[in-house]
Amino acid sequence: MKELVVLVTLACFASAQHQALIDYLERRLLAIEDRISLWQEQSTRYASELRELKQQMVSQLENLDKEKEALRMNLDGVGTRVDRVERELDYLETHNGAQPCVDVDDKLIEQQVTQVKEKQKAKYFKLTDCSDMISSIKAMKILKRVGGSKGMWTKDTSRASGKVYVFNGTAEDTINEFATQQDFTRSQGMSLSTSLKLPTAWRGTGHVVHNNHVYYINQAEEITVVKYDMRNNSVTDSAVFPVQDHVPVYGLTPETPMDLAVDEEGLWAIYATRQNDRHISLAKMDASSLDIEQMWDTNCPIENAEAAFVICGTLYVVYNTKQPGRSRVQCLFDVNDMVTSEDAPLVYFPKRYGSHSSLKYNPQEQLLYAWDDGYQILYKLMMKKKLEI
Repeated sequence: MKELVVLVTLACFASAQHQALIDYLERRLLAIEDRISLWQEQSTRYASELRELKQQMVSQLENLDKEKEALRMNLDGVGTRVDRVERELDYLETHNGAQPCVDVDDKLIEQQVTQVKEKQKAKYFKLTDCSDMISSIKAMKILKRVGGSKGMWTKDTSRASGKVYVFNGTAEDTINEFATQQDFTRSQGMSLSTSLKLPTAWRGTGHVVHNNHVYYINQAEEITVVKYDMRNNSVTDSAVFPVQDHVPVYGLTPETPMDLAVDEEGLWAIYATRQNDRHISLAKMDASSLDIEQMWDTNCPIENAEAAFVICGTLYVVYNTKQPGRSRVQCLFDVNDMVTSEDAPLVYFPKRYGSHSSLKYNPQEQLLYAWDDGYQILYKLMMKKKLEI
């Protein structure tokens, strides 16, 4: 009997030890599972942090690449300007000897300055035989509505090219090119176009396409005119426009720091500065070198101006009138002094949608390419000779 009791006691003791071992193992397993769960959470967090870090690094590298390209372009532009200045200095040194140190009468100096100005004016007048000016707007055709409320569209102004170029917006770096105007008209949005990415973003709506080159405005602290060759996909030249304290050229399109235009005589720049008492100024540019040939201050105010264009050396500034849905040419400036705003007929634009953010004249077609609140419009012009006024 005692042996049975001993056996029962031993069995109970063994069972208790076995249960204790099982409980211990379960606790250890639970602890291990907790650690594994913690490790998984930490691994997931570390992986997420690594992905975020990678994305940040990729973004920073892309920004560095853009800054590097912008710096390279700026250095190229500085090098070009330095070469240009050196050539001009060499030219001046070659053609102008040292001036004698003598006292010159003030009246004689003023007379010489006047003679130089008259010679410059006569020299410019000989550059062109064009004497046309706008008589009225003959017709208006709305092609479509695409893009944002502000932008610019045009053709190559130097040739009978059928390609259409669309600059959608006021701060982008991609141009949409359509093979024909028919493709542009029937395209759903930009679906029938090819994209042309520029090395830097343009600013405003003041760009032109001329002789297979895009001339566009880039602005950081200074206004830069960039000349981009579409055939070679490269920047041919760039030049900082030599003005200080510049202001937006149009009161109703403040996104445009400066406007470029092409007419029968070549490339023009339309701009404004505080020094000219918030009036529009005009400059003739060399389309090949981007040099400034001559500059004029006009009496056309910035206030309430929508856009402007140049025809035969005459600047036409379009203003928003008090009449609903109407714009008109309210001020013009002729660099040859053949016509003034008082002499010119009033030119009204047909009823429009909003405000013209750009007006681009094509001398090959005598058409105005207009962007009006997202609508792309063609204006057919009636011309007459300036001497008929």
